[in-house]
Amino acid sequence: MRFGVSTQLYHQQRLCRDHLDEIAAHGFDTVELIATRTHLDYHDPRALDDLARWLNETGLRLHAIHAPVTESVENGRWCSPLSNASSVARVREHAVAEARAALELARRVSVGVLVVHMGLPDGLPLASGENSRDAVRRSLQEIAAAAEPLGVQMALENIPNAISTPDAIVAMIEDELGLSGVGACLDVGHAHLMGGVVDAVETLSGLLLTTHVHDNRGQRDEHLPPGEGTIAWPSVMMALQKVGYDGLLVMEVAASGSSTRTILARTRAACTRLDDEVRSWS
Repeated sequence: MRFGVSTQLYHQQRLCRDHLDEIAAHGFDTVELIATRTHLDYHDPRALDDLARWLNETGLRLHAIHAPVTESVENGRWCSPLSNASSVARVREHAVAEARAALELARRVSVGVLVVHMGLPDGLPLASGENSRDAVRRSLQEIAAAAEPLGVQMALENIPNAISTPDAIVAMIEDELGLSGVGACLDVGHAHLMGGVVDAVETLSGLLLTTHVHDNRGQRDEHLPPGEGTIAWPSVMMALQKVGYDGLLVMEVAASGSSTRTILARTRAACTRLDDEVRSWS
């Protein structure tokens, strides 16, 4: 099994070389970048050049970029969320422009996937006309047009809103977009909050490009290491095996009041347990 780490772990900090060193020191060789300007200013060519150099120096591979979902993060809160599903043209166009800007990193570093949220999660205050399926379809077409020439596939993530359920993602990809190079990102923690991980795996099975792996206790999006919440991990891993998913398991964990080093150690131990679980079936 192959495991990676999202820089979600450092989301409230400016990303630096030390963070990548810490990830590599815990036995991970692959990362996903969460593109938020307070984390990495993807509008600054020097910041992109620095990240490309750090990845090369640490030997880490960039698996995916998480398209911007907010202008900034402060004290764990999204400030000025970005909505690619707004029926207000300037709001939608701004979100698309930010996704395009984040893709500039793919001109410097090989990366295979751009993870995209469709609209905003239900937990945020939503304006009238928000989470429009027609608006998000247009946004996805525009983002895909920017990603395709860079060799980047777009993965739609299940998040808690009506246009981003596993069934809605399948319908968007298979019935509405009509684009190649578009698949799904299974977020295990979100699926647990939305009614069932195994069902989500089965629904998205033919479209899975990548994953976000984290745990919670079924009430809020805690981003805990696997095994520290209430997700039934043996069932999840069995479901992934049954549908033939052999791609990366991206650990999208958060600091949760502990040091990042401590969280990485717990996450590394969780990966070993998941790997041992799967190996025991063979």
